[in-house]
Amino acid sequence: MKEKLQKIREQAMKQIQSAESLNTLNDVRVAILGKKGELTSVLKGMKDVAPEDRPKVGQLVNETREEIERVLEQAKKKMEALVREEKLKAEVIDVTLPSKKNRVGHRHPNTIALEEVERIFIGMGYEVVEGPEIEYDLYNFEKLNIPDGHPAKDEQDTFYINKEIVLRTQTSPCQARVMEQGKLPIRMIAPGRVFRSDEVDATHSPSFHQVEGLVVDKNITFADLKGTLEEFAKELFGPDTKTKFRPHHFPFTEPSAEVDVSCFKCGGKGCRFCKGSGWIEILGCGMVHPHVLEMCGIDPEQYTGFAFGMGLERIALLKYEIDDMRLLYENDIRFLGQF
Repeated sequence: MKEKLQKIREQAMKQIQSAESLNTLNDVRVAILGKKGELTSVLKGMKDVAPEDRPKVGQLVNETREEIERVLEQAKKKMEALVREEKLKAEVIDVTLPSKKNRVGHRHPNTIALEEVERIFIGMGYEVVEGPEIEYDLYNFEKLNIPDGHPAKDEQDTFYINKEIVLRTQTSPCQARVMEQGKLPIRMIAPGRVFRSDEVDATHSPSFHQVEGLVVDKNITFADLKGTLEEFAKELFGPDTKTKFRPHHFPFTEPSAEVDVSCFKCGGKGCRFCKGSGWIEILGCGMVHPHVLEMCGIDPEQYTGFAFGMGLERIALLKYEIDDMRLLYENDIRFLGQF
């Protein structure tokens, strides 16, 4: 038995010394000390040893086990230290190298401008309403006082899906839908994407965005419209901004006007930005036509209202002094990164 234990010990020492990895060391541990290992099989054979020799043999087995475990543990620690050293060499960090910057995206100039417009009107008590981009002709034209044969319905300007369905040319259908619900008073803005058959150039696109507003209540006058838009212009372009209303025509408002603001670049003195006039056009507006109120189920004898609409891209172009609308959609990081 003593010779057998000596042989197991010598064999274990050789295997431990020749082990090249932690996995190999573990294999040696299992082969010698595991449940089916050589040393364990010796312990299982203790029943065949004479009773008077069992204490001595048991002591030899335990001494052999302890020695093998001690050498295994030393070899394991030595090997782990070597592995750690190699890993540190391979994963060395040069603190003098420039750091890798995490390129985080940000809001698009259109989104920044829209959030600013929404903030101003929400502060005045308006709610933001959205509607479908694919709209019925009824809401896009008929309920906005644009009957069949009107130039605004020309197929040159409008994308028709069929006779009754179009890609909306403005966000005004949202206003008609809200008025139909009959929940008065109404104070709302309707931002969204619209579509027109325009050629792409510096100021036009077949797809762009509008923000339209509507107020319907008793005793609403043009003075309310002027006060609202003056306050909006000062909030958006600065407290010294002045507004000017010029007569115009829109089918769904009467009277109607185009609104100019004093040039925030030169203060109204005249510059390249305002083409020397001192004024910049920003939106159209007017009092809601009585016929529009009637078609949406509102009594024009009791209620009046005003509406206005602006191109979101135009606001972004003016606010950030961008010369070409196409820059907003070319996804050029050099341009978008400035915002």
